[in-house]
Amino acid sequence: MKTKIRIANAGGFWGDDLGVLRRQLEGGEVDYISSDFLAEVTMSILRKQQLKNEALGYVTDFVDQIVDVADLMKSKGVRMITNAGGINPIACARKILSELKKKGISLKIAVVDGDNIVDRIDEFYPAKANFKNMDSGDDFESIIKNIQSANVYLGVPPLLKALASGADLILAGRVTDTSVTMAPMIYELGWELNDWDKLAAGLVAGHIIECGAQSTGGNFTDWQKVQRWDNMGYPIVEMNQNGEFTVYKHENTGGLISVDTIREQLVYEMGNPDQYISPDVVADFTHLKLEELENNKVLVSGAKGNPSTPYLKVSMAYEDGYKATSSIVISGGRVLNKAQEFEKIFWDRLDTDFLKKNTEFVGYNACHQHLAEHIDPNEILLRLSVYDTDVDKIRDFSMSIAPLILSGPPGVAVTGGRARMQQVITYWPTLIPKECITSTVHVLNEKGEVIQSTEIGSVLGYEEELQALEAVEHTEYVDPAWEEDRLITVALRDICLGRSGDKGDTVNIGVLARSEEIYQYLKHDLTAEKLSEMFFGMVKGRIHRYEIDNLLALNFLLEESLDGGGTKSLMIDAQGKTFATALLNQEIMIPEKLLSSKMKVVSQK
Repeated sequence: MKTKIRIANAGGFWGDDLGVLRRQLEGGEVDYISSDFLAEVTMSILRKQQLKNEALGYVTDFVDQIVDVADLMKSKGVRMITNAGGINPIACARKILSELKKKGISLKIAVVDGDNIVDRIDEFYPAKANFKNMDSGDDFESIIKNIQSANVYLGVPPLLKALASGADLILAGRVTDTSVTMAPMIYELGWELNDWDKLAAGLVAGHIIECGAQSTGGNFTDWQKVQRWDNMGYPIVEMNQNGEFTVYKHENTGGLISVDTIREQLVYEMGNPDQYISPDVVADFTHLKLEELENNKVLVSGAKGNPSTPYLKVSMAYEDGYKATSSIVISGGRVLNKAQEFEKIFWDRLDTDFLKKNTEFVGYNACHQHLAEHIDPNEILLRLSVYDTDVDKIRDFSMSIAPLILSGPPGVAVTGGRARMQQVITYWPTLIPKECITSTVHVLNEKGEVIQSTEIGSVLGYEEELQALEAVEHTEYVDPAWEEDRLITVALRDICLGRSGDKGDTVNIGVLARSEEIYQYLKHDLTAEKLSEMFFGMVKGRIHRYEIDNLLALNFLLEESLDGGGTKSLMIDAQGKTFATALLNQEIMIPEKLLSSKMKVVSQK
């Protein structure tokens, strides 16, 4: 049993830097490498690929990535866990083994399977699960005939069994983003599966590194503080047996790790901060402590956990119509007026009712809409999008953009041919009781043959049902002295950091104050109601606010803000990545004396 373990991240999404895996292996000593490829949108993409070729359905880029470093990984004794198997992990493993055989290299591979339940829907519904949409509450019956994929978010139990097999590479399908980091900690440090605080520490560590360079300076509000962007360092955690851990990166790499970069990542895609739910533990982020030990090394402690829930989340996808997007560049004087005239001309000529249509002025306000500052650009990319279930309507749209080029105002540049029609596969999040799901670990030989299979239940007898807690707004802090101080106008970015992310049709925005005094004022002033006013028209649902005092942070959930989210959205920012920037650009009134408060977060000891 080890007293500490080092786990390096080698990628946070499908499309990340493929050279990171080699750099993490060559840059210094690590024990394990984890990599996360699967977002909800990614599952839809993989399903589309598999519908065209049943042999696919996995992250094809990963095959080249692992084959490139397999010999180095073996020689250094480093093991890897990843969810690159997508919806077809066995096929992914066999492809890797086939390519390794050509190079004369052998790896022992274990595959975690059982998350794919698309062929078992009738077994579960409606007798064992109602499969209501977690976000909207919509009834499953409305989409059951169009279901294309259904994958359960598995937790650590099957990964632990795979580790016990001695496999060099553990290839999973839909496991949670944090499980691939938690499993080696539990396995090597001897943690019990009901030691909730330690499991919560593992979850927090996994959450920090799961998005790759996003915790080492990427997407950082104060990006000017990042001195090097070449040879970008990716995060590594060194977890101690007691649940405290440090986050660092290899020496002589680009990027930045600080209390602020870690704070920003902690609030990324966060819901209720004291109920961060996973299949293995419900983590409470409100007791975490961050301490900057030295340059590019942060200590994290204070994680608290509660028993896991009796349910597993299911990521479903269903056929949901078609969409298409066309665009042209418009240039010259008074270009916004010209683009708006082009918009009117186009929709008037087309004269078709679509279920959804959208116009965006890229270069003017496509991401931030009415929150954008007024500018007079020299060119605008006019982006026109539609969604409908009628193929003929989409086809008419795709043929209507080209005539504008010669039969409208001047100064137009062509950006492409006719719009390509895309089938929309829409995300449907739901739940299933744990006792319904059994996963399987397969161990393969060098020929790709399964030589051993072990079933693992999702209920191990240690779960206690977690009672649902009502989200309660905390009492607002008010300092009467503020009312007597002179108010001045500042941009939020001058007093805050921020980061946003998506979950379906909901955006979260984490706002992190640069000092304790500023945080206390923001608790009083930056309310959910104020954000509703700011984002009026962009957010169609409710806005919830949560307070995270230990991180000097407020977390906002903006429901119905992404035009359906994922592949269904017609927005250029369908994943809400720019919402935090939009908020930080806004101005608020604050007491002048607050600007004299220390504008940075010091180590929390």
